[in-house]
Amino acid sequence: MVRVARLVGLFVLIALVPSGVMAQGVSASITGTVKDASGAVLPGVTVEASSPALIEKTRSAVTDGTGQYRIVDLRPGTYSVTFTHTGFFAVKRDGIELSGSFTATVNADLKVGAVEETITVSGETPIVDVQSTRRHTTLSGETINAIPVSKGWAGIMVLMPSTITQAGTSADVQVTPGMVVFGGAGGRNNEGRLLVDGLNTGASLNGAGVSGYNADLTNSSEVVTTNSGGLGEIEVNGPVISVIPKTGGNSFKGTLLGAYVGSSMTGSNYTDELKAAGLPSPLKLLKVWDATAGVGGPIKKDRIWFFGNYRDEGSWATIPGIFANKNFESITAPVPNSAAPWTVVPDTNISARNANSWQIASLRLTTQINSRNKLNLFWD
Repeated sequence: MVRVARLVGLFVLIALVPSGVMAQGVSASITGTVKDASGAVLPGVTVEASSPALIEKTRSAVTDGTGQYRIVDLRPGTYSVTFTHTGFFAVKRDGIELSGSFTATVNADLKVGAVEETITVSGETPIVDVQSTRRHTTLSGETINAIPVSKGWAGIMVLMPSTITQAGTSADVQVTPGMVVFGGAGGRNNEGRLLVDGLNTGASLNGAGVSGYNADLTNSSEVVTTNSGGLGEIEVNGPVISVIPKTGGNSFKGTLLGAYVGSSMTGSNYTDELKAAGLPSPLKLLKVWDATAGVGGPIKKDRIWFFGNYRDEGSWATIPGIFANKNFESITAPVPNSAAPWTVVPDTNISARNANSWQIASLRLTTQINSRNKLNLFWD
């Protein structure tokens, strides 16, 4: 099992991505209907969605015979939508914010006029998705860094209502990486899935949810938690955590985050009553730490980008009631026929420890092949 976890944790992905890198994971869409001033539908209208989040900067569609259009597989970001048709004023909608798998409905009414003239409409982003039955919540990278939970996927799991772990207990008992599976209340507890860039990271564990792969959510663009209404990319019925990693852009940007708790920063409820009841020592937190850094930018502007990150985290705590053996400490060479090494004399000054730590390093390279395709290389 450890070997399987390591194989899952260290992989190289090379993905040739046509229109829509997130087709199997999380991708947003813009859809709507275009009409003229009389209310009649307009076929043949060119609709362009523009955003810095798109590697090709602009993606377009044309309305069909019913005046409807749909622009799919859009990455999270702020978009401008422009409607143009010969003999009509062009209409532009600014400030359309997309996240997760949200489908924004953006309709337009075109008036007869010179094609070189443009009417700009500033409207609020649609907040209701009327195109999909999927129920999901999107957490931006800024939100994840601000909330007081573990920055691993299991920390985000506690934010999903009615989520259970393999043992059937509340999800908040597992906030560090490990061999954990999870599911939704009322269903099997191994039907949860963790996706990274649309790829299932847990297929190795006998069909059970999540493996030991540790996604660094601190340097994610956003995380989408889906409770119901999943589509064909998920073969089971449980909740899904989809991680969308950051990619480099045309400017250099970075993040740095650190947290530490030591033994002197915690209290104790170890009372004389507990001692008299037979508890020889309490669980004592020794230290918890989490340090991460990430940086991204251009190798060649508008052509090749990179994003790299490193993370070091862990936790140390004592195990109540288990101590070192004084006999083993004092004997450097076992004495033949001596029972002393096998007799336990607890050294209450040296408690057993539960010590865990993880290190993550990853590098993502992205290059634009043409206006609609890109090549992504990811090493973790």
